[in-house]
Amino acid sequence: MTDGVSADVSDRYQCSLRIFRQDDPEHRLVRAALDELAMRGVETCFALQNIAEFWNVCTRPLRRNGYGLSISDTNLCIESIERTMTYLPDTEDVYSIWRRLVIVYEVRGVQLHDARLAALMQVHGLTRILTLNQVDFLRYVNLQAIHPRQVLPSLR
Repeated sequence: MTDGVSADVSDRYQCSLRIFRQDDPEHRLVRAALDELAMRGVETCFALQNIAEFWNVCTRPLRRNGYGLSISDTNLCIESIERTMTYLPDTEDVYSIWRRLVIVYEVRGVQLHDARLAALMQVHGLTRILTLNQVDFLRYVNLQAIHPRQVLPSLR
C-alpha cells in the first residue's frame, strides 16, 4: 500500500461531512481532491476511529454542535465511505506505537486521536494523510499532511 493515502475522514469531524453536505463551503474542494486521487489510482483509507468520530458528530443534535442526522442517514454515508475507501484495521502494534508516540511527542487532550491515526498509518505503511487540519499532524515527522488544495493541480 505504498501509493496510498489515509483520508482523515473525520478531520475533526468535518472532512467526510464535507463530502456529504453539499451546502458546506469546503464540499467542492474535498470532493474534487478525492476524485483527483481516485483518478490517479491512489488508494484512500479509513479507520474505525474515523468512522466513530464521524458517527458522533453526525448523530449529535444541532444544539450540541452536531449535524443532527438520523441514524439511517448517517449509516448511508458510512456505507458510501466503506464502498469507496479501504478499511485499515487496528492491531496490537497500533497500541504499542500509539503509546510511544504520545510519550515522545508529549501528546495531550484531544490530540491523542491524531496520534492514534498516526500509529495506525505507521503500522499499515502509509505516510500521507489528506486533511483540512495539517497543523494537527506536523509533529509526526514520518507523516505528510496534505491539504485538499495541494492535490488539485489548478490550485497548487
